[in-house]
Amino acid sequence: MLDDVFKGLNEQQKKAVSYVKGPSIILAGAGSGKTRVLIYKVIHLINNHKVDSSSILMITFTNKAAGELKKRMRFHQKKSLGYVGTFHSFCAQVLRSEGIHIGLNKGFVIYDDDDQLALMKAIVKEKEVKRFSPSFILNRISAAKNQLISPKRYLQTFSDYSASQIYELYTEYVRRLRLHQAVDFDDLIMLTVELFAKYPSILKQYQDKYTYIFVDEFQDTNYAQYHLTQSLGNRNNNITVVGDFSQSIYSWRGADMRNLEKFKEDFSQCKTFLLERNYRSSQKILDFAYEIIAKNEGHPILKLYTENKIGEEIPIYEARDESDEAFYVSTEIERLRGIYLYESIAVLYRTNAQSRAIEESFLHYGIPYVLIGGTRFYERKEVKDVLSYMRLLINPLDGVARERIIKLGKRKWIAFKEKYEELQKKSENLQTAELMERVFQETGYLELYNPSDEEDYSRLENIKELKSVAIHFPNIIEFLQQVALVESEYSEGEKKKKANEGVRLMTLHQAKGLEFKAVFIVGVEDGILPHARSIDDYFQLEEERRLFYVGITRAQEKLYISYARRRYMYGRRGEGMKSRFLGGEEARIDW
Repeated sequence: MLDDVFKGLNEQQKKAVSYVKGPSIILAGAGSGKTRVLIYKVIHLINNHKVDSSSILMITFTNKAAGELKKRMRFHQKKSLGYVGTFHSFCAQVLRSEGIHIGLNKGFVIYDDDDQLALMKAIVKEKEVKRFSPSFILNRISAAKNQLISPKRYLQTFSDYSASQIYELYTEYVRRLRLHQAVDFDDLIMLTVELFAKYPSILKQYQDKYTYIFVDEFQDTNYAQYHLTQSLGNRNNNITVVGDFSQSIYSWRGADMRNLEKFKEDFSQCKTFLLERNYRSSQKILDFAYEIIAKNEGHPILKLYTENKIGEEIPIYEARDESDEAFYVSTEIERLRGIYLYESIAVLYRTNAQSRAIEESFLHYGIPYVLIGGTRFYERKEVKDVLSYMRLLINPLDGVARERIIKLGKRKWIAFKEKYEELQKKSENLQTAELMERVFQETGYLELYNPSDEEDYSRLENIKELKSVAIHFPNIIEFLQQVALVESEYSEGEKKKKANEGVRLMTLHQAKGLEFKAVFIVGVEDGILPHARSIDDYFQLEEERRLFYVGITRAQEKLYISYARRRYMYGRRGEGMKSRFLGGEEARIDW
């Protein structure tokens, strides 16, 4: 039985699996078989150490990952575990059972993003808040909850210009949630921590129930998640956490890779195991990845090796501009078509706005694609809003565009109507980009978005990218015609495309956890990767390098890197400079 468990594991994996008594950290490099190690360690506990399967708790970060773990456990073991799921689903289960102690009945509802936004919009409207958007306020509240900061402690912790108003809105938001017997996703963890702190006897029940705990992707845990994990595991000390410093890319969500170091302090007897053999990529790709990530100084670096083929050199293409870059990607993909299926190829980029040039090139050359985790460029809300303004300037009878603008708010609609005739006359003389700028000035449309908010900032980037298209088509009629033609090409392509067929397009963040035969990483320029907002911050710059590393290690056989000497980006032409990650000069580009 013992031999069966270890069969097929390498020496590093065997050591991690065989250590079953006490806390441990498994530092698992990209493609190193960490899921296999987790599964085999659980099987080893059940079969060879007679651990009751119902006493094992496995925490993951996504429902997809939890589903994969359950599927593989069913394949190897007929017994089900005590619990396999995400932090949020585990906490929801705890609160359904025990939430009555802190004022939650069993039928409480969980508000999703839309519910939260609707509630905050109502609060903002009633309190006549002008300075902050509802999404910005919710982000600040979420950040506080992830740090376990209640409304009562908010002003003790924050003292910036917005703190007092955020405190009032946070207080009212929580009051209304409780009034409705509702919680948001952050509450699930925060309230569970509160429950365990107030009622140690309830915490002990769960500590006694789950004597072995496993946490995957531990480098992505935030303060609240770490606190919950530490509380559950510090009684029995049989806790295993799996992570990789080099793949910590979610600090903007509150993730703190320092939790791995904190874990060593709180569980001082823990042992660390390194999984450095990679089963995914060629050695050339791994060497290139190491060359990039080794520049980081703020965390340990794993040096991955493989017994796969050495592989090919990594081509780095210097494009004239974004159109040439998109053409290069398209022609290379067509060349690979005889080797790989479209769906085994991915194009990765730093920001959603970069997809526009790639999408248009793929449509032109008839390359099917699937946009992962996002919306086609011309279907994005903010892009459609701006296009509606532009359409009305040449066709005041466009009822669809008019209704869309009216829904943005009466003040914006009135402002647009008052300046309509003036703007329409100028449309005959002003170029499209100038006209677009005048619409922004007169309507205050851009005020809908707060640059300090991550999501709003992305929307502003998309608007600026639309302005880049406007620069290429200075005549407003030709501009709108171009947009319509691109959309038409997409519709035709969708009719011909088979389900799930197409090259995968996604941001580097969305690529984490995936793998492809061939990967293109585009726009590897200072100001894009690393992003302009990260260049002046040591910690953010290291995270940008980790993000690049994550993209590189998605590739199994072929990896392509490209950057442009010049680029229309965010509404203006910039002289591109090869990313410092590729050995380029460390000079900031102000897009």
